[in-house]
Amino acid sequence: MKLVFFGTPAFAVPSLHRLLLQTDFEIAGVVTQPDRRRGRGGRVTPSAVKAAAMDAGCPIWQPQRIKKDPDTLQALQILQADAFVVVAYGQILSPEILAMPKFGCINAHGSLLPKYRGAAPIQWSLFHGETETGVTTMQMDAGMDTGPMLLRSALPLGLLDNAWQVADRLAALSADLLADTLIKLYQQKLRGVPQPEAEASYAPLIQKADYELDWRRGAIALHNQIRGFYPNCITQFRDGPLKISESFPLEFAAASQLPPELDGLAAAYSALAELEPTPPGTIAALLKGFGPVISTGQGPLLLRQVQPTGKKAQSGWDFVNGHHLTLGETLG
Repeated sequence: MKLVFFGTPAFAVPSLHRLLLQTDFEIAGVVTQPDRRRGRGGRVTPSAVKAAAMDAGCPIWQPQRIKKDPDTLQALQILQADAFVVVAYGQILSPEILAMPKFGCINAHGSLLPKYRGAAPIQWSLFHGETETGVTTMQMDAGMDTGPMLLRSALPLGLLDNAWQVADRLAALSADLLADTLIKLYQQKLRGVPQPEAEASYAPLIQKADYELDWRRGAIALHNQIRGFYPNCITQFRDGPLKISESFPLEFAAASQLPPELDGLAAAYSALAELEPTPPGTIAALLKGFGPVISTGQGPLLLRQVQPTGKKAQSGWDFVNGHHLTLGETLG
């Protein structure tokens, strides 16, 4: 199959690599977003997909707005590709582009559609405490992730999984599923299945306000927010902002789910049960070797990793010692 690959971030790179390595496919070109200023220094840097495409010697197009770029549109039309493969490209494709390839535009989306259509499916699935996510390949149409589904592959979610870890796993899953999807399409062994609209949900772009922690929410809800929007959730502490990137909800329901690195917490559960109620956001306990425990609207939350202003990320226990935390201090 002659393919054109559309993608931008690191999430899309495993899929591009897989298609480049497999002899069933010819990558006739790569379309990615223009170079952007990235990082603290603001240096103009190519996307992760562009860097991978350059290493492979692929032709590359970087239109500012692909729908309004006649040169790119003409070049894509001339290629007469069998399929356009789209993984986290970042621009909406027009009906003209969708109609160009013989087998249409095939997208790998990081959720089990029709759940979590939209820009941030991984983050919102964790935020809502899902125990399973996955990848769906679909035939793109003019809607937002509304096209007929082709193949799906599920991935279980653990209580400590964060958005970056899940993205890495789904990126690898996408690469395998895309290759399988394309081959089955070419062999005419696969047909799209309409998405059940009644089950649809959406995963919008993340806004700055989504990172703010409200300690009146429950411990499990806050933990899901922290891992879903990893590593950017923030609260106020003393005179400045405090990033919180790892946590653990110390509710008795979570005691059976302690991972090996938190085995030592089991002994603390009886003591936590005797804590006096304190307002949400209050430092209610200091667990030796682990970190501060914060009261929430429902249950205590252990802070496992934080980043004070102007400092590197540090463990919760280093934060306790370095800032001489005291019981009764408040966050938020």
